[in-house]
Amino acid sequence: MFNERDSIEEILRRVAAVPVSKEIIVVNDCSRDGTGEILDKVRIEGLRVIHHSHNQGKGAAIRTALKAATGDLAIIQDADLEYDPEEYVKLLHPILHGRAQVVYGVRNLDGQKWLFRNGNRFLSWATSLLYGAHLHDMETCYKLIPTAVFQELDIRCNRFDLEPEITAKLLRRGYEIHEVPISYRPRGDKKLSAWRDGMPALLTLLRLRFS
Repeated sequence: MFNERDSIEEILRRVAAVPVSKEIIVVNDCSRDGTGEILDKVRIEGLRVIHHSHNQGKGAAIRTALKAATGDLAIIQDADLEYDPEEYVKLLHPILHGRAQVVYGVRNLDGQKWLFRNGNRFLSWATSLLYGAHLHDMETCYKLIPTAVFQELDIRCNRFDLEPEITAKLLRRGYEIHEVPISYRPRGDKKLSAWRDGMPALLTLLRLRFS
């Protein structure tokens, strides 16, 4: 997380309350609002906190977490309360019952601002077209992936083009992505930029499809 002092304790306690065996790896990407100090005081079983010495971006934070991960499956959790950790159980269900290897949580995007909503839909459509898939929410944060597979993807992107990179590399390796509907509460002050993040996402899809 980066600068999420108002929500970090609540999201950690929500994650800790999910009734599955887990480790919680938090990467503080050099927050400047006191988030790091709050993290150092939180006491939750299975929690490991890693601090970056300088801000590197979401992709770099995920790489750091993956190096430390030891569990069978991995899922990314943003710290801003848009996603509800109680959905983990729903996402796990098709994997535990042998119906899927990779599961994405699909959001209802109706509550998003027009530009973000339609940008997300366009990128999901572009992904499906380029990679022969049928995805409804490529940009979702909730991607439940075997940890060993996740580590082998060799993630390079540092910003939110991380999401298309993960998806493209999974599809190129032949993984079928199983989708499950999830709840979603969009925040008003999103850190995303339609041009700074949307265009690199599309270029990442094209680069990985044709490289």
